[in-house]
Amino acid sequence: MILAIDVGNTNIVVGCIQNEKIMFFERIATDTLKTELEYAATLNVLFELYHIEKKNVTGCIISSVVPPINRTLQMAIHKLFGLECMIVGPGVKTGLNILMDNPAQVGADLIVNAVAGLHLYGAPLIMIDMGTATTISVLDPNRNYIGGMIIPGVRVSLDSLVNRTSQLPKISLDSPKKILGKNTVDCMKSGIIYSQASSIDGIIDRINEELGYESPVIATGGLASKIIPQCKHDIKVDNELTLIGLSLIYDKNQK
Repeated sequence: MILAIDVGNTNIVVGCIQNEKIMFFERIATDTLKTELEYAATLNVLFELYHIEKKNVTGCIISSVVPPINRTLQMAIHKLFGLECMIVGPGVKTGLNILMDNPAQVGADLIVNAVAGLHLYGAPLIMIDMGTATTISVLDPNRNYIGGMIIPGVRVSLDSLVNRTSQLPKISLDSPKKILGKNTVDCMKSGIIYSQASSIDGIIDRINEELGYESPVIATGGLASKIIPQCKHDIKVDNELTLIGLSLIYDKNQK
């Protein structure tokens, strides 16, 4: 069994995987001020909550877009499990052919998603990851990572709207019943959710037009389940994609 951790700007996804089966996964807050002891305590609570013996964990892998937290997590895991963690980055085998101007600049989370996407869904493929930023990655029929885009995420857009206006309140991201709101809160919900959904639909159309063929589309990330149902395209939501990718990369580097 391996411990897989994906560190995002807002949340950290923690999961245990055995033979490509997710035993559990949860999200905890990303906090660069936490000590290794605090992270170790949080991880210990998760293992107790799901009744998983820590001694069954034989390896650990981390992908991270928040470098300052990496060492803290490594120390926390060593304190709790006595294990050294693999971190996705230069020198780690992924089997992915990245056709970018500077492959080293491609985010670890995007690489991990692409590895899982190829394994589970094949190519060509469009992958959408809805976190702090909404990222879109594209794999061509030859299984190459050929590019993508970065869009302000749902929370970023909403926070910007609230912080830069005097009278708009903070709101939850529940789906509105109708596209036309009848009050301020519903108008904000409709605007944020449907604008993001429409943006995704439009981008998929433009990608397909530019490439000259249509690709299956999958989505992951904490906000995918709220936005994707409002899209007109057929998009599969896979919340386990990143953890499966981490498991696959871990296995590739054990051979």
